[in-house]
Amino acid sequence: MKKREKTLEQLRKELFDRFPQLVSCRTSFDEAFSTLLNCYREGGKLLVAGNGGSAADSEHIVGELMKSFLFNRKITDDVERNLVECFGEDGLHLAEKLEGALPAIPLTSMPALTSAFANDVDVAVSFAQMLYGYGCAGDVLLGISTSGNSKNVLYALMVAKAKGIRTILLTGGTGGRGRALADHIICVPETETFKIQELHLPIYHALCAMLEAELFQEK
Repeated sequence: MKKREKTLEQLRKELFDRFPQLVSCRTSFDEAFSTLLNCYREGGKLLVAGNGGSAADSEHIVGELMKSFLFNRKITDDVERNLVECFGEDGLHLAEKLEGALPAIPLTSMPALTSAFANDVDVAVSFAQMLYGYGCAGDVLLGISTSGNSKNVLYALMVAKAKGIRTILLTGGTGGRGRALADHIICVPETETFKIQELHLPIYHALCAMLEAELFQEK
């Protein structure tokens, strides 16, 4: 069974202790975490988009947020109580299995929608179209682009700005065109794609772990 072992502060310190090359990203990391924390405290959700390996990272992030990550998360008392009151033993069994979740949607996971839009309109606008449909003011878009120049991610950042959705760009190198579009830019100090991706993983793991530590009680 997974157990709570570290505080938010310990998780943050561990990131920069293990990966000292990321110290240059510390301010932008803290700003991104604050934006995500406020989003979830105010009832918002996270939308994540990227291509190739960054698409896999998008799915990975959502997986860490939508279920227990480092410890088993308790669901809310009112849902647990309602399940038991409405469904008795079945409700109790279900309440014991459910885990606390942070709503997050990978814009990389809807092949019927994206392929239809790509065929009928423009593949480069697919993320932007989904963000337009799913995103609301108070949400956060996390765009992942190792170059900062992925056209479909840039278009999604543009729609986010038009809709009042806060944005975070996880990138590397110079940060590319995304620097002018995102509210927060976490730009890791590498230039080769695979090396950038290797540093993206500990960053988003730390963000997910810190959100979990701050927002959930242990079962």
